[in-house]
Amino acid sequence: MLSVLQAPIIVDVVKQPQPARDISVEYILTMFATVGVVLLIAAVGGLIAGAIFIGIRRLRDVKAPATNETEHVRLRIWSA
Repeated sequence: MLSVLQAPIIVDVVKQPQPARDISVEYILTMFATVGVVLLIAAVGGLIAGAIFIGIRRLRDVKAPATNETEHVRLRIWSA
């Protein structure tokens, strides 16, 4: 009985927005180019860091006094 006395529901119908465009080939190529640049920067950074670590190690080896110890003893590497 109460459902008959309720006010009607009014729905405004508005114009639908334009559908979104598909991803273009240029956008995909730009994404791959961006990823390529980031990977290249990471690779160069890794090479620079590796060169620094190798340089530090070689400088440390040059400054180390000459002894009769083998590399295993000096680096404290023992086989079990």
